[in-house]
Amino acid sequence: MKIAVAGGKGGSGKTTVAVNLALSLEKPVQILDCDVEEPNVHLFLPLKDFWEEPVKVPVPIFNQEKCTLCGKCSSFCQYHAIAQLPSRLIFFQELCHGCGGCRLVCPVEAISEAERTIGVVRGGKVKDGLSLVYGLLNVGEPRASPLVEAVKKRAEEASTVIIDAPPGTSCPVIAAISGVDHLILVGEPTPMGLHDLALMVEVAEKLGLSFSVVVNKAGLADGGLEKFCRERKIPILLEIPYSRRIAELYSRGVPLVEGIPEWRERFREAFEKLKDGES
Repeated sequence: MKIAVAGGKGGSGKTTVAVNLALSLEKPVQILDCDVEEPNVHLFLPLKDFWEEPVKVPVPIFNQEKCTLCGKCSSFCQYHAIAQLPSRLIFFQELCHGCGGCRLVCPVEAISEAERTIGVVRGGKVKDGLSLVYGLLNVGEPRASPLVEAVKKRAEEASTVIIDAPPGTSCPVIAAISGVDHLILVGEPTPMGLHDLALMVEVAEKLGLSFSVVVNKAGLADGGLEKFCRERKIPILLEIPYSRRIAELYSRGVPLVEGIPEWRERFREAFEKLKDGES
């Protein structure tokens, strides 16, 4: 089973839920940290047998001497990565999506293709039956989605796979949650938490995903999150209370289920609910 954990904002508790769920389930379990701009699962689950691989994307190379300035490449590029001036082409690498179309439409073969590294995928074993893979995007790199997809390709079919998605509702989030069996949305009971959760609910509905909600910092405020879920008939899978003890464990990098062992069974019961289709 493949489960993604997402939320509309950073700091809502996605990593907390993903890590503690992974530690609570029957093994084998694999966790994929797809928040490639700020991965932090490895801070809670240190790796053994560490490995690393670069992730590269195709990039066009323009031969200005062969170019006839016919304009076909710039007209083809829907991302406006190629600008045609009277005497030359200008290429904006940050806008290029690496589709290779410009090379194919060039009538004089003035465009070739190379590769550039956008980041790395790292992984290894956490403990017997539990493994972790995460991506780390190069500083200043504008496109995270190819790296997210590279992390997802490491998913092991024999394992229960838990995906820690990036915050927000942007393209990397869509890349992370697409094709999962169930989506867990983590929200805080505040007005901003409700606003961002509602955005993620809309995304999940448009993608046709099965989803439920985990309320983090329950009792912090009455932001109408529970009412929203009732009105939309969205199952609340679990409520994690607003607790100083839980916050202290998190600040020390101690997973909740290890600091307060009785929570292990609560996460396991939540998983059984969604696996049995109750959510």
